[in-house]
Amino acid sequence: MDRLEAMTILLRVVAKGSFSAASRDLGVPLATVSRKVNELETHLGTKLLVRTTRKVALTEAGGTYVASARRILDEIDETERVAAGEFHVPRGELILTAPVFFGRLHILPVVTEFLGAYPEINVRLLLSDRNLHLIEDHVDMAVRIGPLPDSTMIATRVGSMRTVVCASPKLLAGHGMPKKPDGLGALPCVNFDFLSPNSAWSFRPKEAKGSIDVPIRPRLSVSTAEAAVWAAAQGVGVTRVLHYQCADALRDGSLRIILADFELEPLPVHLIHAGRGALPLKMRVFLDFAAGRLRERLKSL
Repeated sequence: MDRLEAMTILLRVVAKGSFSAASRDLGVPLATVSRKVNELETHLGTKLLVRTTRKVALTEAGGTYVASARRILDEIDETERVAAGEFHVPRGELILTAPVFFGRLHILPVVTEFLGAYPEINVRLLLSDRNLHLIEDHVDMAVRIGPLPDSTMIATRVGSMRTVVCASPKLLAGHGMPKKPDGLGALPCVNFDFLSPNSAWSFRPKEAKGSIDVPIRPRLSVSTAEAAVWAAAQGVGVTRVLHYQCADALRDGSLRIILADFELEPLPVHLIHAGRGALPLKMRVFLDFAAGRLRERLKSL
């Protein structure tokens, strides 16, 4: 039995929550995933996982073993990077993740420029609106928009992002410009479900601390910011998105920001990476290269 392979498979089963999800993620037959974990449990003489029809859970012994296995594999990974010279020469594969739309607009141009400057580094850019787990998903660095939870991650702030309410000039001409957030009750709205799942938008009152939630009347609810911006530009309703998501529509005049005086505090934007020992040079040079460029891009929004 290849114990390192079995550890890797076990960690992926735990990370994905099931044998079938781990099988799909690894590109390995389900029977092989199950057999490798069974062999590991037989070798250790103890159960590591409790299997149900929908998910798996760690036993007490399994929790201890998984923590140790993760540490062992991390140390092996770091040892291999040292041997490959990644701590002395900027080379190897760099795995980045970012929100889909933000990544396409702002991270991809920086990455393209970076590849030209560092020919021995290849980049895998994972665009996802789901926050990937850096360690479990083997990601080197991530862009995060919003407050960061307390963790061992190292964060470099590169800017901030407004949450804005906007509408088409045609809609405002027909319904009038709302002076306060409660004026939204008289306007049709396009709700971006990911940002505001409860059909209520948050605002900061001028003369009060904290925020208030204002119920809205969604004529249309959509699951992507691009759809919300497009529909708002067609006059379907007022929408609320992050500033970068509607920047092009604001520039070409198809949307206008309203209720700017009641916006929430801008959200922080960070580049984050795991705080484990010395950074490989490929990560250090990308952080130095990207941070300043992202600050300039965000400053222009």
